[in-house]
Amino acid sequence: MAHRNQIERLTHQHKESNGVIGIFGEDAKLHDWAVGKLAHQVMQHLAIEFPQLSFRHRIGIKKEEINKALNKIDPELGQTLFVPNASIIPDGGILEVKDDNGKWRIVLVSEAKHQGNDIENIKKGVRVGKHNDQDLMAAGNAIERSHKNISEIANLMLSESYFPYVLFLEGSNFLTETISVQRPDGRVVTLAYHSGMLNRLDRLTSANYGMPINMNLCKNKFVQHKDKTIMLQATSIYTQGNGERWNPQKMLEIMIDIARTSLQVLGSELFEQLTKANK
Repeated sequence: MAHRNQIERLTHQHKESNGVIGIFGEDAKLHDWAVGKLAHQVMQHLAIEFPQLSFRHRIGIKKEEINKALNKIDPELGQTLFVPNASIIPDGGILEVKDDNGKWRIVLVSEAKHQGNDIENIKKGVRVGKHNDQDLMAAGNAIERSHKNISEIANLMLSESYFPYVLFLEGSNFLTETISVQRPDGRVVTLAYHSGMLNRLDRLTSANYGMPINMNLCKNKFVQHKDKTIMLQATSIYTQGNGERWNPQKMLEIMIDIARTSLQVLGSELFEQLTKANK
């Protein structure tokens, strides 16, 4: 009964906002969006689209749980743990669905990272660097911390044939095109996307095996090499490319697409619930 009441409430909200398209109004133009809030919107949308299924959202996952999942695959795996309460907390948390066996299965893990404020600084006329005499700031390496969460979720999902991890990037360190920005004094500064001083995309594409960015890579890729079949768990990496901020509406659409792909892959294990709902 509680689940049904929740569905009716969410359906009402969904209709009032005209569905996914109307979830964001003027707020979509603001810069203080949070991918965690978007993850909850995804859960609400899925609960309406698939009312026969149960979904939940978790902030993080303990390393202990990841080790148990690895150990089930092979007893030599998942043995080492130095900090009992160690955990990972992706920006958008973990969205899960309950399968026919009562097991919670991940359908979406999301993160959003901003790195590089050169565009904003140039537009404001702010100079940077040790002596405040530079237009551009050399890119940092903070984004590489994302690799830890990606690797841990990959460990947790090693027995699955899909990997619903999406990483949204924005800022001048993730350009895919050369842009020109004008300072208040009229001088134009060029930001070259292929500049090693600025671009940090190449430090993240190892997480998708160098496959295309801005593409849903949720379904695992299986490649043949000699007599071996290798499973690739690729992160779906999305970037604005021109350094601008992400529109939350667009992010939401991408996240829903990836979650739907997860459900499609899990279809056989959700079969009974889906079949009953269609009768």
